[in-house]
Amino acid sequence: MNIQVREFQPGDEIAFRSLNEAWITAFFKLEDEDVATLGDPQHHILDAGGHIYFAVQPQTGEVLGCCALLAMEEGCFEVAKMAIAERFRRQGIGGQLLRGTIAAARGMGARRLYLVTHHSLKNAIELYESEGFVHLRAEDAPPSPYARATVFMERFL
Repeated sequence: MNIQVREFQPGDEIAFRSLNEAWITAFFKLEDEDVATLGDPQHHILDAGGHIYFAVQPQTGEVLGCCALLAMEEGCFEVAKMAIAERFRRQGIGGQLLRGTIAAARGMGARRLYLVTHHSLKNAIELYESEGFVHLRAEDAPPSPYARATVFMERFL
């Protein structure tokens, strides 16, 4: 399925929250940082220099998934809060959305992308690896507020 990747628009808060809550609660539990970020993405992501992207169905505008870039140090973003609606998983949408997010970061002059995930999310890890992310040792990674953060990866642009 071909998608369009677009940036956050006013009103997207609901889709961002529901997509992320659905996948997180399917595998883990919502943590304090999730509740804060999903409850106010404008403040926690956008106003802090980050961006949020959505995978949408071009003809209908239906939101299929989302992915955020959290501002870190200069030239670096964390790829975070990537979620695809359950009924659209395994259709290549995650890859298209990730590639669109990487292209957006590159277009903003980013030099490095970083992410954390959980070792049980094999499909996600394979996707990240296929897009050039490499594993970091935990001791070489920035601290994460998430208990579920067991895999640390980066990609230079």
